[in-house]
Amino acid sequence: MVSNNSLSVFAGQITGIFGLVGSGRTETFKVVASLLKRDYLHGGKIVFKGKPVRFRVPAQAIEAGIVYVTEDRKVDGFVETMSVARNIYMGLLAKLGWRRNIVRSSEAEAIGRDWIKTLNINAVSNETKVIELSGGNQQKVVISKSLIQEPDLIIFDEPTRGVDVGAIVDIHHLIRRLADEGKAVVVISSYMPEVMILADRILVSHQGKVVEEFSNNVTENEIMYAAIH
Repeated sequence: MVSNNSLSVFAGQITGIFGLVGSGRTETFKVVASLLKRDYLHGGKIVFKGKPVRFRVPAQAIEAGIVYVTEDRKVDGFVETMSVARNIYMGLLAKLGWRRNIVRSSEAEAIGRDWIKTLNINAVSNETKVIELSGGNQQKVVISKSLIQEPDLIIFDEPTRGVDVGAIVDIHHLIRRLADEGKAVVVISSYMPEVMILADRILVSHQGKVVEEFSNNVTENEIMYAAIH
């Protein structure tokens, strides 16, 4: 549950979010991405690019430039029996919405090839089904689906959960590059070392709100103390 929460996220910076289970860390940003509804009378406000926003559905958040990379890729991150190319192409269609009512196989294949190369996805071809990929490569497909939407704010929720070591390095490098390119990047993680390695600043969530902010030279003990008190 999120209650009386207040925080800021900045372009060109990685904001790390750490909290224990039930702290509201994920719920807060699902509200931002319109994946969870907020109280329209008492739900506060969200300001994006200097303007108050109120999205009714996730598609509106995507169109505005906000994407959420899910913490559970197997449940809502991809269609496992579809190809890598088609899954990534779905991300583009989600952004275009009513402006694109024709699915072009040649376009999907070209996009698949481009993103397989860009994110170093280890697949036999872009027609490989996502279920046939390793966990790390599945995660890269999920990330590709979001990045093809050309967002300004990318929310990564547990970006390396169940991912092999090689893919972790690739994903961390990508996250840093996105911030260097001027994107606002949020990394939500229950793995404290990941937050400490990546983040320019760390926000600690507890009982539905941010209770502490640290720079990246904080200790693990300080973060954990804030998370449980």
